[in-house]
Amino acid sequence: MSATATSTSRGYSLNAQGAQNISMGEIPFKIPQFADPYAKRQWMLEHMAGAFRVFARKDYTEGSAGHISLRDPVDPNTFWINPLGVHYALLKASDMVHVDEEGHVIGGSRKAVNAAGFRIHSAIHKARPDVHAACHTHSIYGKTYSAFGAPLEMINQDACIFYQAHAVYNDFGGIVLEQEEGEKIAQALGDNKAVILKNHGLLTVGSTVDEAAYLFTVMERSCQAQLMADASKKTPAIIPHEDALYTYNHTSDPDSLYLEFQPDYEYELHQNPEFKW
Repeated sequence: MSATATSTSRGYSLNAQGAQNISMGEIPFKIPQFADPYAKRQWMLEHMAGAFRVFARKDYTEGSAGHISLRDPVDPNTFWINPLGVHYALLKASDMVHVDEEGHVIGGSRKAVNAAGFRIHSAIHKARPDVHAACHTHSIYGKTYSAFGAPLEMINQDACIFYQAHAVYNDFGGIVLEQEEGEKIAQALGDNKAVILKNHGLLTVGSTVDEAAYLFTVMERSCQAQLMADASKKTPAIIPHEDALYTYNHTSDPDSLYLEFQPDYEYELHQNPEFKW
């Protein structure tokens, strides 16, 4: 069984000004810098817990399926992942499980983790040193649209965040319990921001968990918009290459994507002021 993927090579760079493009004044949220990798780890885990809270509110849960992983800033050859069987809305930073590249639990809550999740995320973190977080759930619109094995069409501004920056994995091999299947997914992802897993769902990656989580939320909604457009049986207008590229270059850099997630993260903090992150 061979992995087949469709994507387009990107021969351009993102606008260097990043989030400043959408701000007429001081940018309200910036990616913090840390001198202490242990302090950075705690901050990352808290935002990871926040991402799960957001995913719970947006109803991305499906039994024990779904996972977010986070490359450890202290030992980059290891990563953190959510424990098996805990609802997204209940997860705290202290619940996360620290695993090495062989699948050994080496820290955190030391709870059991999803085997399929480990296979997928370990392969991605090995293949992509630039990826510090990856998100995958069985969200309803993502898994519905994935059945078509097709990339998103550029039918709205938000979809342009993925312009020539997402792939399709067309070789579904069942639940990912074998290392080979995880490696095929990582290969299909390539150097993209996201991959649509045929008959499975969506997977997004980023330099922060905030970036990966926002990409997931906007891709899920883009799948919903695509399904609605297809169901209308009308022919949607496709955004021309130059306009899609311009939009991508000004909205899809790490700083902008980090910024875009903060309203959802801040809302969770407001709703749960006593929650121990």
